[in-house]
Amino acid sequence: MLEIKGLGHTYPDGHRALTGIDLGVEEGELVSLVGPSGCGKSTLLRCAAGLQAPTEGAVIIEGRTVDRVPDGLAVVFQDYTRSLFPWLSIRDNVALPLRRRGLARTERRAAADEALSAVGLAQAARKYPWQLSGGMQQRAAIARALAYRPRLLLMDEPFGSVDAQTREDLEDLLLSVRGDHGMTILLVTHDIDESVYVGDRVVVLTGAPGTVHTDLRVELPAPRDQIATREHPAFVALRAEVGRAVRRT
Repeated sequence: MLEIKGLGHTYPDGHRALTGIDLGVEEGELVSLVGPSGCGKSTLLRCAAGLQAPTEGAVIIEGRTVDRVPDGLAVVFQDYTRSLFPWLSIRDNVALPLRRRGLARTERRAAADEALSAVGLAQAARKYPWQLSGGMQQRAAIARALAYRPRLLLMDEPFGSVDAQTREDLEDLLLSVRGDHGMTILLVTHDIDESVYVGDRVVVLTGAPGTVHTDLRVELPAPRDQIATREHPAFVALRAEVGRAVRRT
């Protein structure tokens, strides 16, 4: 689904954020991307999304080199307060990207309502972003991505700005909608526990310039549970291994 070959990026001020990134994500896989602060995780995600052209290498999605934002892709950012339009209702925020697909207004609204139901926000469709809690706003941002029915979902630390309980709820929501819709997901996170809990693989980047340091397969019993999974010996061992890898970078 997603192939990154020899990716490197140097900013105009000379800062080299990434070098020699080789990474593949299979269809239906959820890959967590972690690493020390400033290692280029967000830069890699922007390049993968076609929002930023890399200075070296290439991003290939479903066999096509990315040179612009591709169809069939959605991005969920960390700062939900800036990704939702405050003058639009939650339903209209979720329906907005569907204009690109040429759907009629009634079709857009039906798709938005279905996505809002999937994330538990059916009763909030007529409300505005400023009337919702932070966790509910981030659910709305996820619903907008779901309504678009992307084949590939990129997430840039999407749960970093919410409290611990809401974060756990959103992690479980992510696993649920991923299972229901069969999406391929690349998730950038700074939380090691989260990377193991939701991921099929955890990829660790080195410090800047970031490159792949470790690529670990996550083998945990399904379905995952916030208590039972985190107590499982395999989870504890993997969390420690990822933690050591991050500290060594």
